[in-house]
Amino acid sequence: MEKELSFIIPCCNEIGNIRAIYQAICDVFSKEGIRFDCVMIDDGSTDGTGEELIRMYNEVPEGMLTVIRFSRNFGKEAAIYAGLQHAEGDHICVIDADMQQRPEVALAMYQKLRSSPEYDSVCAYVESRDEGRRLNFFKGAFYRLANRLSETGFVNGASDFRIISRRMADAILSMPEYFRFSKGIFSWVGFETFYMPYKPEQRASGTSKWSVFKLFRYAVEGIIGYSVSPLRLASVLGTVFTSASLILFLVLLIMGIAGTAFSPAVPVIAAVFLTGGLIMLLLGIMGEYLARTYIQGKHRPVYIIKDILKGDHNG
Repeated sequence: MEKELSFIIPCCNEIGNIRAIYQAICDVFSKEGIRFDCVMIDDGSTDGTGEELIRMYNEVPEGMLTVIRFSRNFGKEAAIYAGLQHAEGDHICVIDADMQQRPEVALAMYQKLRSSPEYDSVCAYVESRDEGRRLNFFKGAFYRLANRLSETGFVNGASDFRIISRRMADAILSMPEYFRFSKGIFSWVGFETFYMPYKPEQRASGTSKWSVFKLFRYAVEGIIGYSVSPLRLASVLGTVFTSASLILFLVLLIMGIAGTAFSPAVPVIAAVFLTGGLIMLLLGIMGEYLARTYIQGKHRPVYIIKDILKGDHNG
């Protein structure tokens, strides 16, 4: 029977949550008579999540659950990509396994999408989150910087928690790039999106997999993946410092003519240190782009599947 909706659920060390999120989805969507299935991806878990998913697969009705197990941890972006490749529903919902994103909200999103044919996507965004002033400041700064540098728009607070149409999913799958940044990809492919506010719940079990360093790397991926503006920084800074050097030369020339005493070593040392630091910064930026080009040129797979359970339990 054709599925109306497929859920993509990335799982990394979520052994305490996977049964709860699956049961919560069943409780909400079965009551509405919506034909659905779940694609749960074990992203290299080390806490027994993969083995628990296999037990779940053998317990639930046939066709309700697809289990994909990666050979190692490839990251949430790879898990979402794998889920899109194996989801068969007319609509696809990406939802986290930690129970912070509730199936009740997903139902409201699905109903909105079905009742509004002008939209191909409904995205949940967080209006306010209790994360502390510092983290909120850095997240806000990322969105402001990304929107200033990139031609692709980013909505502050928008998450991967969204429901998309099959034609939008096919458009996303037509982009087989290695370095994937879903927020950017969802925006880049276009299609009309409705943004629905929601409030995340507390994690049902376990701890967050995100750290400040991972968030920083994620922000770098987003900016570099969807903007070439950092590469143009060299031209801008070159112009600025060439102009500054000419001004400094004129100031020193005027001071010399006026007989003002100064040590010529001071401006030279300052200029050398400043110029050297800027050169290293620009080389680092260009190195990031070059590294991505190098790795993309190897045509490595985005992920590797260790095993997949789908369809007939005896197959």
